[in-house]
Amino acid sequence: MNNSRHKGPHKPGPRAARIGDMLRVDHAGEYGAVAIYRGQRAVFEHLPHKAHTARLLKDMEEGEAHHLQTFDRLLAERKVRPTLLTPFWNAAGFGLGAATALMGEKAAMACTEAVEDVIEKHYAEQIEELGDSEPQLRETVRQFREDELEHKHKAEGEGAREAPGYRLLSAAIRLGCRAAIRIAEKV
Repeated sequence: MNNSRHKGPHKPGPRAARIGDMLRVDHAGEYGAVAIYRGQRAVFEHLPHKAHTARLLKDMEEGEAHHLQTFDRLLAERKVRPTLLTPFWNAAGFGLGAATALMGEKAAMACTEAVEDVIEKHYAEQIEELGDSEPQLRETVRQFREDELEHKHKAEGEGAREAPGYRLLSAAIRLGCRAAIRIAEKV
């Protein structure tokens, strides 16, 4: 009897598994970013005197939505499952966005600045790790990193570092983002 025909489910090699982890966490991060901006806009869009901030957040959300669509496609193409925590990221992101918006425009910008800072550094690490092995994916991540840096700079220009309790708020959000990255890689 030949047992070579049935070896059980196919497991990807270590490199493919690592790329899958990257894509899963990037997808989760973009999903969370869209939810954060939705939460912030839910507050500011109902305040006519905050129209400038609402428009700015909408523009940044659209950029994150484009990133999310790209990672949706990449997950499907590479047969990588998204994080099992998507409903949690949605609720947590929306809640973080709404809470920081309720604290004021500068707190909302501090949230954006902290999140984008962690994500752009995360993307920089991925670019280095990908090297020449995945040129298209590396270029996609590089372009998205540039977008995240632009969002970070916009938030800084809108007074992110002037938010009440900036250091504590920023540190807590950065810690949460780094934890979310590690969890989303595996769960």
